[in-house]
Amino acid sequence: MPESSLEPMSPLMGAVSQGALTVREEGPTGMIALRGDLSDPAFTAPVEALAGCRVPGVWQSSGSDTRALLWMSPDELLLLMPYGDARSAAPQLQAELDRQTVFALVQDVSDMRVRLRIEGPQMREALARLTPADVSPSALPVGSLRRTRIAQVAAAIHVLSAEQAEVFCFRSVADYAFRLLSGAARNAPEFEYF
Repeated sequence: MPESSLEPMSPLMGAVSQGALTVREEGPTGMIALRGDLSDPAFTAPVEALAGCRVPGVWQSSGSDTRALLWMSPDELLLLMPYGDARSAAPQLQAELDRQTVFALVQDVSDMRVRLRIEGPQMREALARLTPADVSPSALPVGSLRRTRIAQVAAAIHVLSAEQAEVFCFRSVADYAFRLLSGAARNAPEFEYF
């Protein structure tokens, strides 16, 4: 069967957990890891052209529901896009950056990571039960993210709104992360701490 006709396989098959909060797997998402000098226009211009948005500030995100850039570290971004676009976009972007003769690493990591969404009024309380990161609104406002861990696995938390956040983790621990979030969400405290 030709590779292009294969449908992406979701690690959790679209799992949803309902409780005090809702946790759901977002399904296959195109994700391209980018490394380079975030202050160099020769690097950022092609990245912004592909993403359709500006390079975000430290611990921030920019973009829309269909394409976004997440600041992951001083020299790293994560580009989110439709799953079907990432496979061809990554080598095209790498070729463009090579023509600019700037150091850059472009890697399609769509099949390495999973994207989970947690939604509800006590979203922050549920996350606070699992991560050492400060998830208060002043430390982690809407539109920001933190690389941290949930229990024993590496994760990134991206706050989408007052009641929604995304958690990114490796595909190999998707079931564990989903169960952790589901347990915290099912028994989310009824009081509002944040």
